[in-house]
Amino acid sequence: MIIDSHSHIYSEEFDSDRSETILRAHEAGVSKIIMPNIDSTSVAPMLETSAAFPQMCIPLMGLHPTSVNGNYQNELALAENWLRQEKFAGIGEIGIDLYWDKTFLKEQQYVFRRQIQIAKEMNLPVVIHVRNSFNEVFSIVGEEQTGNLKGIFHCFNGSALEAKKIIEIGFLLGIGGVVTFKNSGLGEVVRQTGIEFLALETDSPYLAPAPFRGKRNESSYINYIAEKIAELCSIPFEEVAETTSKNVSRLFGL
Repeated sequence: MIIDSHSHIYSEEFDSDRSETILRAHEAGVSKIIMPNIDSTSVAPMLETSAAFPQMCIPLMGLHPTSVNGNYQNELALAENWLRQEKFAGIGEIGIDLYWDKTFLKEQQYVFRRQIQIAKEMNLPVVIHVRNSFNEVFSIVGEEQTGNLKGIFHCFNGSALEAKKIIEIGFLLGIGGVVTFKNSGLGEVVRQTGIEFLALETDSPYLAPAPFRGKRNESSYINYIAEKIAELCSIPFEEVAETTSKNVSRLFGL
């Protein structure tokens, strides 16, 4: 069995065939699908998906950096209220995104730090979104790491040096479909790093692995990611699946 540590299976892209997609994942050997939240608009569909598939679909709660804008205080308060009311396996998807817009950088930094502090208070892992923002994210994580902060750097696509820094502070690297892309550079980083600190993810419906690149991604495709990592590290597929799934299970207390 294998765990997809990051999927938006609750999103509207799956409204017409969500049950069938989850069934395909189960038949492909996927035992759990971790579902990070985005903002107040995604809570209801995420919780509905979790209620419909409670043994398989595990919800997280958090405020995504691209949803941090002029209304960030209300959005953050709503996320905090949900964390106090319901049981979630972790806090995510949180972080800093400077790819689309830098207008709300200070607000993103504040929201990110606040959600990390809540995670430490509640002893929950975090799932971190990093896009054009490694230094900004790592600075805050380093300042807040007092020994009990843990989580995943989602959709890791950085350098071997960045991977080393992440591992040294006790975090996992979330590896997705990009590792299957030609000339991505991520394959060499994975080869150097090994699988001991990896978590596999699809980030579906985004970033489908080869040979489905450009199409809608889904959790059953995680096997293509595991197969590529097995090839890169010259180890059996089963070892990749077992080690990465144990990493995710341990992190989220599954």
